[in-house]
Amino acid sequence: MSDLANPVTIVMIEDDEGHARLIEKNIRRAGVNNEIVPFVNGTEALAYLLGADGSGEVSARRHLLILLDLNLPDMGGVDILMQVKTNMHLKRSPVVVLTTTDDQNEIQRCYDLGANVYITKPVSYEGFANAIRQLGLFFSVIQIPETA
Repeated sequence: MSDLANPVTIVMIEDDEGHARLIEKNIRRAGVNNEIVPFVNGTEALAYLLGADGSGEVSARRHLLILLDLNLPDMGGVDILMQVKTNMHLKRSPVVVLTTTDDQNEIQRCYDLGANVYITKPVSYEGFANAIRQLGLFFSVIQIPETA
């Protein structure tokens, strides 16, 4: 997944330990061996993504794939999605929303904010593996030039 010089790091923001294990198992079953950096709340995840100064520059040269649960203990996943997609250093990072909500308005809102894929839990293995593989392909094929 991506070139060897810049491997993609998977950032998993999921507070349910059972779901997190299942997601990781599915990623590995899909043949994806990339590093997974897990977070159980939005505060820590945003600190990792945006850095201590909150600018996001810490992620400027990272190749990230973000797996995002919408129902977190400390903040809504939609808020995280918004912060990621409005940050100049993070906005090109694909975000896969994984949540138990199948509310059409919520789904549309996530896509409007820039989510790349919306998957309802419990996830079907095939659908999930497919989405991850497609995003991996997206990373390995498309090199988006840096914008000034």
